[in-house]
Amino acid sequence: MVNKYGTLWTREEQVLALYLYCQIPFKKTKANNPEVIKLAHLLGRTPASVARKLGNFGAFDPRLAAQGISGLAHGSKGDETIWHEYSHHWEKLVSDSQKLLESLHAKPANPEKEEIIAIKIPDGKTEKRTIVVQRVYQDFFRRSVLSSHNNRCCISAVEIPELLIAGHIIPWAESEEHRLNPENGLALCVLFDKAFDRGLMTIDEQLKVVYSKRVKKLANDFIKSSLLEYEGRKICLPNRFCPRPEFLQWHRDNIFTD
Repeated sequence: MVNKYGTLWTREEQVLALYLYCQIPFKKTKANNPEVIKLAHLLGRTPASVARKLGNFGAFDPRLAAQGISGLAHGSKGDETIWHEYSHHWEKLVSDSQKLLESLHAKPANPEKEEIIAIKIPDGKTEKRTIVVQRVYQDFFRRSVLSSHNNRCCISAVEIPELLIAGHIIPWAESEEHRLNPENGLALCVLFDKAFDRGLMTIDEQLKVVYSKRVKKLANDFIKSSLLEYEGRKICLPNRFCPRPEFLQWHRDNIFTD
């Protein structure tokens, strides 16, 4: 079916568009983005059409709205339905998207490249499938969190990809429900991530960095210049998927050593 904006999108196409939307910075949802071009080729659409669809999803994103970013104005009722169906069911989004990608004969996952990925595991290889599926889920979480922070540490603003971690606020093992929830993540460089993970650092109610007494007591010149330099500073909030206050409270209550 065709309307004034072109061929209507199917539900399956909308799901894959949302899957990509979550994994690239909103400012890069452009027709010249290689990942947009790849999805367009996969769906038999133009890159401009895919870029518009990504912009449509931006219209339903509350974090963008809070920043005065409205997204595109021509989102359909179907786009809104897909957004609300999946925006708090991240494992379902990943799982459904992978099945759709497999049906479209997408290439196997390449962990060395940032791209839309699909699972292809021989029958009977249960253990291998489990490992690869977990990797796909973790890749979605990482890409969603880092892209929301524009691929920079929310404390130090480091932008070197090899030094960035998409860290869970509530650890993976503690909450199955929120393992893939981008609102349960922070983009941190490796040093801050390790300090946060081990409870040597946390984020307070005002979103400011707080260190444990142990760090302050044992701090040498390096720790003072690399960690304590940032104490009391407010983290840079992401463009999307803002960390939930209740998750940060859980970290303060259960992980932070003070």
